[in-house]
Amino acid sequence: MLTIGTLALGVSDMSRAATFWMAALSYVPRGGLIEDDWTVLGPADGGTGAHLALGYSESPVQEHPRVHLDLYADDAADQAAEVRRLVALGAELVDWDSYPEDPDFVVLADTEGNRFCVIDTAHG
Repeated sequence: MLTIGTLALGVSDMSRAATFWMAALSYVPRGGLIEDDWTVLGPADGGTGAHLALGYSESPVQEHPRVHLDLYADDAADQAAEVRRLVALGAELVDWDSYPEDPDFVVLADTEGNRFCVIDTAHG
């Protein structure tokens, strides 16, 4: 049986991206090192869960990516607080042109421009 173990994002500034995602997710680099071309981040407590790999890339960021991360918040208040926290860490709100009428998600971009969403899991 297969499971998803690691999600990979392309980045152009490994240090900046690793710093953002470590703070955003409370993750640490596997092996304690941030490499220039490939770094895998995982839960600081060593627990199970998806890891995030950051790979050096020169390809442009997709404005409407086919694959992205969804980060879950408990409710609307938690979602708003997490969005504020992530923006303070360096994320940017994305002027998303595909929001439905009553969205349960907010689209952000990380320090590298990679799009991700913060989901209100209690919505509707």
